[in-house]
Amino acid sequence: MVDLNTFRDGLIVTAFWEAKPEEVDALVGIIRKFLPQAQREPGVKAFQIHQSLTEPTKFFFYEVFKDEAAFAEHQQSEHFKTLIVGQAVPKLAKRERSQHKFV
Repeated sequence: MVDLNTFRDGLIVTAFWEAKPEEVDALVGIIRKFLPQAQREPGVKAFQIHQSLTEPTKFFFYEVFKDEAAFAEHQQSEHFKTLIVGQAVPKLAKRERSQHKFV
């Protein structure tokens, strides 16, 4: 069980992706390369990506960063620029992101 108190001061980012139907398999491959690299970033407290069981074109990202600076560093990482911006985003029909804090 994860102790959520360790996340209290963190920045939570959620993302919802919808892949173009013909790009689902390619997108899963990109995510599998990207995820372990993102999870190892020093400012990342938690990072998980989920694919819908009933709608396989839909993906949900749950990310907890140490702070806003860690999130900014994440977006400047080589793996983010190459795999997400360069390869994954063009395969999406829809992408939404939002930031949250613990209450």
